[in-house]
Amino acid sequence: MEKMKPLLFICFAFSLAFRASAITYDLPDDGSRLLGENQVHQVQQGETIALIAEHYGVGFLALMAANKGVDPFLPEVGRQLLIPTQILLPDVERKGVVVNLAELRLYYFRPNGTQVDVLPIGIGRIGRETPEMSTYISQKRENPTWTPTQNIRNEYAAKGIILPQVIQAGPENPLGEYALRLAYGSGEYLIHGTNKDFGVGLRVSSGCIRLFPNDIEYLFSQVDVKTPVRIIDQAIKHSVEPSGEYLLEVHQPLNRSQQEVQQATTLRLSRDNIKFITQAGVDSSIVNQALKSQQGIALRVGLKQG
Repeated sequence: MEKMKPLLFICFAFSLAFRASAITYDLPDDGSRLLGENQVHQVQQGETIALIAEHYGVGFLALMAANKGVDPFLPEVGRQLLIPTQILLPDVERKGVVVNLAELRLYYFRPNGTQVDVLPIGIGRIGRETPEMSTYISQKRENPTWTPTQNIRNEYAAKGIILPQVIQAGPENPLGEYALRLAYGSGEYLIHGTNKDFGVGLRVSSGCIRLFPNDIEYLFSQVDVKTPVRIIDQAIKHSVEPSGEYLLEVHQPLNRSQQEVQQATTLRLSRDNIKFITQAGVDSSIVNQALKSQQGIALRVGLKQG
């Protein structure tokens, strides 16, 4: 069986002194959906997976998935980590803000039509899932206040924490310094910052979409009210490249219950997925390995025949 190999990468090994902001990619103009290159980081003394992920502008879970078995708190010094900065665009219109829940990534397609910014995000935890939707930004709020819902107040109360009716802007506000309200439902869902870096790249929120402070500040400056927002859940992405290469990127599907967390989550293949992986020229052994490992890395799985 041919061993799965991630696509081209470039290598870095240095102590992290600063973090990357949103990763900006030039959009291919030849019909390709492949962006960027993977990188390799050599772990230095004192680094954690969270620190490395933040520096490269990737999510915590994305980095863990690409490097199975690594200790998130004490990664082995000298170990080389694959940084998943080469990705396939999701199968969606390239317009406005697109959030792919399975990837824990936000895509902002710039109005110039030639570039896209990709940012790691935190999303709703089990029981408080961020819903799929097609909506738009209805409000921009700098230094927002936070009015916890009754359900959230009840959750905190169960932990012995009594929340005030309104939490004013400032260091104690979990929304951070910027918030973008979505028009979906009664406006209860936000794209916002955080007063703590923990949670970006994880499923820990009450349904809102959480960004690093630098990233929400940037996104806030770029988007306008009425900017379209689409939230999707594509765990499997694939592409037939202009070169004829078949590419496949598989992410772990979102667990919907605590029972699923304790079991292997089954990938549900759409008709389009099945059509792609069963066509002539696709190596089924590589596909099966990708579906099993769910590393979130763009892989070559075959070549178009003829």
